[in-house]
Amino acid sequence: MTRTDPHDVPRPDARLHFGVFFQGVNHWTVWSAPDSGSQIDPASFRKVAQTAERGLFDAFFLGEGLRLREVDGRIHDLDVAGRPDAITQLAALAAVTRRIGLVSTSNSTFNEPADLARRLSGLDLLSEGRAGWNVVTTDNAWTGANFRRGGYLDHADRYRRAAEFLTVARALWDGWDDKATADSVAAPAWSAPGAVRRVRHRGRQFDVDLAPTLPRSAQGHPVIFQAGDSGEGRDFAAAHADVIFSAHGTDFDDALAFAEDIRRRLRAAGRPEDDLRILPGTEIIIGATEAEAEEKKRWIRLQQVTPATALGIAGLLWGIDLSDRDADGPLPAEDPVVADNDGSFGARRVADPRTVVAEWRAKAEAAGWSLRETVIALGPQRGHVGTPSGLADKFARFVRHGALDGFNVTPYLIPDGLDDIVDLLVPELQERGVYRTEYSGTTLREHLGLRAPSAHRPVAERQEAG
Repeated sequence: MTRTDPHDVPRPDARLHFGVFFQGVNHWTVWSAPDSGSQIDPASFRKVAQTAERGLFDAFFLGEGLRLREVDGRIHDLDVAGRPDAITQLAALAAVTRRIGLVSTSNSTFNEPADLARRLSGLDLLSEGRAGWNVVTTDNAWTGANFRRGGYLDHADRYRRAAEFLTVARALWDGWDDKATADSVAAPAWSAPGAVRRVRHRGRQFDVDLAPTLPRSAQGHPVIFQAGDSGEGRDFAAAHADVIFSAHGTDFDDALAFAEDIRRRLRAAGRPEDDLRILPGTEIIIGATEAEAEEKKRWIRLQQVTPATALGIAGLLWGIDLSDRDADGPLPAEDPVVADNDGSFGARRVADPRTVVAEWRAKAEAAGWSLRETVIALGPQRGHVGTPSGLADKFARFVRHGALDGFNVTPYLIPDGLDDIVDLLVPELQERGVYRTEYSGTTLREHLGLRAPSAHRPVAERQEAG
């Protein structure tokens, strides 16, 4: 049963926002299809970014992987891998795009604010105010082993470090006044006295004493993205972020519950409840008819979850090597081996694998599924499948009832996976008045309809928000 009255539309003028997520390390990108392009050729990045800009997307978003995923010390060779450094790649894309935002996933656990804040500020200046920073943390020791501190941080400590990191970064970004430099050769000095302020910070994680080297960009400073779904992650986003990613964008009621929870946390943090954009990650599969779209989805899932991938995923759940089994045969008869999962292969920790395996067996037996079919059916189900018209109606309902502000789209094919969305879906959304027909601004902050960074808002607005 729906939780909304179809005649009660709380946000009738709301518009949908799209971002594109170029993932990198994953098995969801179908790299083995005949029409798949290179995952590392600069032309692929360029094509995806330019297609998204043609479709009036808000942002091009890059993931980050500081270490390739492994299983028992062996590189997992089924993943797409090989991304350049995100900020380097986005700086190159700034030269071949004009409006689309450029968002870097950069890790607050294994970077330092004096360096990363400057590099992000440089991207923001080079792109004339189009940069964003997806603030992520890492808890696994197998990545931390390659960094000076080694090991890992506890869950709560990761967010404490990230919060302090952002405090220092914002102080550095705000270290220059808006009119710090001379606007005329007749000025007595290149910079106004006191216009560049030294940042001194001594905290639990960072000890910084320096004068910022770069002025603010056209949007003030990079837009802050965050993707935590735990209670701590949601609180962090409500306190610090401009945009939150989530896994709550497929089922309407689930998406609305997540959005309502975030709005409660925003109010508790002293911010207006419309101060944060909610952009769940999703996959969009389009067909001329519903039946064609479903058939296309089945083909895509079989390409994404190959026999080897299915065995790898199931092996992590069972805790044993299943690489010599038949993925299209029955589930393993053995009981799972319960062991400490250190996040190898980027795997999610399973608190009670015996319970999960029992559920898999019951559902597989009832449905007559093979192991591979079970992995597909019971794996992540995020995504939307349908016709352009049907999807446009669906997305209009999501955004106009406040369940989300848009989607961060993961193409299942590179570099042409956005073509159907841009050519077929976007016109339907525009026809319904739920999607822009042109860019109205030049910065990422303007595309998202965000206020100025809090330090630069009018005093009255800051007092009202706080």
